[in-house]
Amino acid sequence: MIHHITDEPAGAPTPTAGKFPLGRIVATPGAIAAVPNDELQTALSRHHHGDWGDLCEHDRLENERSLLDGCRLMSVYHTKAGVKFYIITENDGSATTCLLPDEY
Repeated sequence: MIHHITDEPAGAPTPTAGKFPLGRIVATPGAIAAVPNDELQTALSRHHHGDWGDLCEHDRLENERSLLDGCRLMSVYHTKAGVKFYIITENDGSATTCLLPDEY
């Protein structure tokens, strides 16, 4: 089950417009349980503005190419407590999902 965080339509303007549309933002139960909301919101903002977190250089370059090609975007972050989590935006910008690695 994925829990709904926002119901913004794909491409809807956001208060702090980023590099690409986030679409509908959802999170898995594991991410909701393990990632404090303030840290999740900060990570979403970073992702939206092209700060891909703890990705290797190769994957960072893939994301930069994906911005031009309209492909899926992925970021990796860690909470202050050390919990690793992903944020993935679909290639069409319709949805962004926050999840733990074992939920991928």
